[in-house]
Amino acid sequence: MTTLTEPRTVVTHRSSRRLWAILGLVLLADAVDVIDATVTNIAAPTIAGELHGGVSLIKWLGPAYMLAVGVLLLVGGRLGDKFGQRRLFLIGMGGFTVASAVAGFSPDPALLIAARVAQGAFGALLIPQGMAIMTKAFSRDMLAKAFGLFGPVLGLSSVGGPVLAGFIISADLFGLSWRPIFLINLILGSIGLVMAAKILPRDDGDRSTVVDGWGSGLLAVAMIGLLYGLIEGSTNGWSVVPVTAITVGVLFFAAFAYRQRTAAHPLIMPSLLKNRGFTSAMLVGLAAFAAGTGLIFVLSLFLQEGLHASARDASLGLVPLTVGLIAAAFAAMGGLVTKLGRRLVVIGLAVALVGCGWVLVLVDHFGTNVSIWALAPAFVVVGIGTGLTFTTIPNVALGDAKPDEAGSASGSLSSIQQLASAIGSAAVTSVFFHAATSGLAHAMKVTLIVVLAITALSLPIVALMPRNAPSEPQQ
Repeated sequence: MTTLTEPRTVVTHRSSRRLWAILGLVLLADAVDVIDATVTNIAAPTIAGELHGGVSLIKWLGPAYMLAVGVLLLVGGRLGDKFGQRRLFLIGMGGFTVASAVAGFSPDPALLIAARVAQGAFGALLIPQGMAIMTKAFSRDMLAKAFGLFGPVLGLSSVGGPVLAGFIISADLFGLSWRPIFLINLILGSIGLVMAAKILPRDDGDRSTVVDGWGSGLLAVAMIGLLYGLIEGSTNGWSVVPVTAITVGVLFFAAFAYRQRTAAHPLIMPSLLKNRGFTSAMLVGLAAFAAGTGLIFVLSLFLQEGLHASARDASLGLVPLTVGLIAAAFAAMGGLVTKLGRRLVVIGLAVALVGCGWVLVLVDHFGTNVSIWALAPAFVVVGIGTGLTFTTIPNVALGDAKPDEAGSASGSLSSIQQLASAIGSAAVTSVFFHAATSGLAHAMKVTLIVVLAITALSLPIVALMPRNAPSEPQQ
């Protein structure tokens, strides 16, 4: 008996260790993605100053990354199904690492923005594969334990990105200023590549899977046109070029919507677009993600440009907001979403309104003499409202989705979150800089009023969302 049981025990132990290693690898990939999405919130002014990129570079640094992720996220998942998740994971991790090196060594704004787009594109190939690999390889119990670790790791990553950027810039490692915030990915990416090559299970994929390249292309042109027109127009004036770019973006988005209704294998299932609850949730999500992400970016600019805080102090100044966001997200996922459903979205939006209003009162009274300590309690409230809405909307949106629509719905919402974040960062930042000609305190007040208006206008639409989140987790 002993000779038979020992080999089985060893095999089981090795198999268990391999699964935990796979989980660690997937968490590493997702953490790097979150860090790189948020790291420029603090670093943007320093980067723009040293590369002489001006306001335009500040506006593009975050959206360029999020745009590429949002456009290609659904395609990345389909490509993994078609050619194999292991292959796409390796391509994504390798490409992301190379793109990070290019970003870190970029001598001018144009190459840096191109590198940020490449980072986002390879990230969109990388991220969907991890969940697919885990779903295939893990038991239900192991999968439940794995999902329980995602919240804390990604929450810490969202805090870690800006804080890491602030400390790296202040430390001026090897005289490289901001560049190590990207170059650190050379180490993390190399570790990820070696691990992936050793431990990820081999799979050939299903070559019969159809990828809607036309749909992806139409969406890409639409978003690039809208973003370019918005940023160019708000920076250099509303001449023919930005107006034409926005017009092209709108036309291509209409073509994308038509493609989704008529294509044999669309990126978004047509039945979802006919689902009033889901489409209402998408609209509320667009408003909430755009306003929330844009506001957080502008607050980091206000701390640095208006209050003259260093990159490190600004990153620490945003910690209360991020702590509020993470705490609210955990509370929502801990059972509040299930109990309250769409009412939690209303609560989140209302709390966000209170937090924004509080910041508005402080800036209106003290101007640029307001202290970071005075802003901290208001930032916590903003974070709680943002955390509740960001976490609750995607969950409640799936309440009316059928089981066979859940995958498409989840992927669509992830893409919408990234695209809304890209547009929101560009739009809200444009409002801030346009109003800055009358002073940064005035710019912050105008920005807060715009965010308050967007948030308030989205509240009535919540009544059209599904009443409750799905009773069972959708995967």
